[in-house]
Amino acid sequence: MTDIDSTTDTGTSTDTELGLNDLTTRLDKAHVFHSWSAQGALKPLVIAGGLGCRVWDHEGRTYLDFSSQLVNVNIGHQHPAVIKGIIEQAQLLTTIAPSTANLARGEAAKRIVDRAPDGFNKVFFTNGGADANENAIRMARLHTGRDTVLSTYRSYHGNTGAAIVATGDWRRIPNEFARGHVHFFGPYLYRSEFWARTPERECERALQHLERVIQSEGATSIAAVLLESIPGTAGVLMPPPGYLTGVRALCDKYGILLILDEVMVGFGRTGRWFAFEGSGVVPDLITFAKGVNSGYVPVGGVIISDAIAADFDTTVFPGGLTYSGHPLAMASIVAALDAMEDEGIVENAARIGADVLGPGLTALAEKHPIIGEVRGEGVFWAIELVADRETRAPVAPAVMARIKTELLARNLLPFVQDNRIHVVPPCVVTDDEVAEALAIYDEVLCLDLL
Repeated sequence: MTDIDSTTDTGTSTDTELGLNDLTTRLDKAHVFHSWSAQGALKPLVIAGGLGCRVWDHEGRTYLDFSSQLVNVNIGHQHPAVIKGIIEQAQLLTTIAPSTANLARGEAAKRIVDRAPDGFNKVFFTNGGADANENAIRMARLHTGRDTVLSTYRSYHGNTGAAIVATGDWRRIPNEFARGHVHFFGPYLYRSEFWARTPERECERALQHLERVIQSEGATSIAAVLLESIPGTAGVLMPPPGYLTGVRALCDKYGILLILDEVMVGFGRTGRWFAFEGSGVVPDLITFAKGVNSGYVPVGGVIISDAIAADFDTTVFPGGLTYSGHPLAMASIVAALDAMEDEGIVENAARIGADVLGPGLTALAEKHPIIGEVRGEGVFWAIELVADRETRAPVAPAVMARIKTELLARNLLPFVQDNRIHVVPPCVVTDDEVAEALAIYDEVLCLDLL
């Protein structure tokens, strides 16, 4: 037993002597194993509470949360309607097997499909976004009788077996245990793989590239194309006009299903209920998590088109989870979606992006040569930082580390990834909070960083 094990039981004199920030850090260091990290040098930020767009530690230091944690707290921290919904469900029934029928589960599913396109009437609930993508892949393979799944190199789809291999970034490489995955390049005009200079050319050449991959892999072997509607962790990569429409057309041409991953961008993040609504495209399967209940209770799922759902009317679906449709998660979905509707939260995200955040970030780009590009919509933006605007060379990791430190020192909680600051506040963010954050970004970018 470690020293901390013997000194941290509630009520001991050592507990009393330790500040809660220090106690939290010691317990974390001794017992918590963190994701995507070498454990030895970690010193995570201590968070004790939150409300709206702010969080604080045990000593009362408050941060403006422009990360939404992992881009999931769309409704803000501790929204009273969602807390109330969870409490009321906990007092009624805390858990029940997924094989049963439960009112909260049915109500949650109905609220989700009511916001989905026509022809989607069933929801398979999971514990989060990774297993949502995992099960969507399973459904696509069973529906088509094919095996291969195509996804982009610049993508993130989760950390379960097939989902992590569908992911395009470095995290898939030590985890490639799943079969049947092929990657291709999606559009990213600022760093075009296709030598394009206009959105039209980028779209045209990216679609040509995808079709050649389909043909080269053998179209009759491909079950699905899996795409984030807007790649998030990879850089808030806004698809050029016509790209998703073109992907849909290629899928139709070759009898391939289209799975759109809305885990990060769904339920208000882009100022729409679903990000793909901006393209007019209807996929075959939609995966979700994060924003559907702002992560108050772990949950995700697959919204299933009627044609695919019908496959399993008489055939057993070979998948399931103990906590599929967990009542507390279902109650949080019902409460969150109702509150977002009643309070105009999705509309607020759209307005903030168009009228406040977008123009503010554009003004920063005009002022600071270190900003190569600003892109996004709603409350989903990225500032891409470069050492040289002409060459577009990314700033060094040490620069990004300093930027993160300087932002935290000014009480702004950032989302920093590679050479980018992702500007992703909750959908409930106010004009004044955006102005506060923009002033902090401005102050930090004025420093001698290069």
